[in-house]
Amino acid sequence: MEWKMLKNIYRPITFEITKFEAYSALLPCTFYKKNMGTLDEVPKNSDEFTKEFVRNRIKMTTFQKMLLSAGSSISALWDPRRHDMIACLGETTGENALIQISQKMKADEEGRRIIKRKPRINTRTVNIAELRKLPENSFGYVYVKFLDDNNITPDSRTEVRFMEDPELAYIMTRYRECHDMVHAVLDMPTNMLGEVAVKWVEALNNGLPMCYSAAVFGALRLKPKQRKQYLRAYLPWALQNGRNAKFLMTVYWEERWQQDINEMRKELQIEILK
Repeated sequence: MEWKMLKNIYRPITFEITKFEAYSALLPCTFYKKNMGTLDEVPKNSDEFTKEFVRNRIKMTTFQKMLLSAGSSISALWDPRRHDMIACLGETTGENALIQISQKMKADEEGRRIIKRKPRINTRTVNIAELRKLPENSFGYVYVKFLDDNNITPDSRTEVRFMEDPELAYIMTRYRECHDMVHAVLDMPTNMLGEVAVKWVEALNNGLPMCYSAAVFGALRLKPKQRKQYLRAYLPWALQNGRNAKFLMTVYWEERWQQDINEMRKELQIEILK
């Protein structure tokens, strides 16, 4: 067998070669080099994302994927701050939703360009310093101010590893890399209350199961004072925006740095919480 169960249930899942570790109480498995992709598998004339993804993806049997899904679900529920486990959960449970997202993106002109070009959002592709020079009412300035205020970087997103289809893997990557932009346009902080609210917006907007899970179980961990705010204001606001907003996965954010933030919110049918 290409995997083996270890005796200590708290040992990490270790992906040899990649040095990637993700601790899971229910899935102490080891994936070996044979599970890794190779350059020989990359289709001819593939784009850079596909080449990198196929080279680094980790192949799993259906049983392994079920174990990873179960383990990541429990770990994410136990500690919603475990972004590695939330990422695993998204990759092992989101295929049907990602197919629907792909169809919606291909039906939209802006979305088709995103899928064709496969742009990435990180400090190698986005000039953060230049965004700081934009007018304060521009989306680009609002985005970089959000990063600065919350002391975060666009380089912090986990790579997609546990999927087979390169296009769906890109869409999952795009979702992750655009998460901070959704925060910025919604004017939501990165604390637990803000994260839960944003997850509700994303869940209703894109249908990813992991977003629903994070929204529901994240809310259970709110403190009493936060829970009152959540039920009184944040939840109704999030549900309204999630239902009414334009499909956000078709927004080519990188082409909109100079767009007025208020005009953008109006176009996307987003109302900020007052």
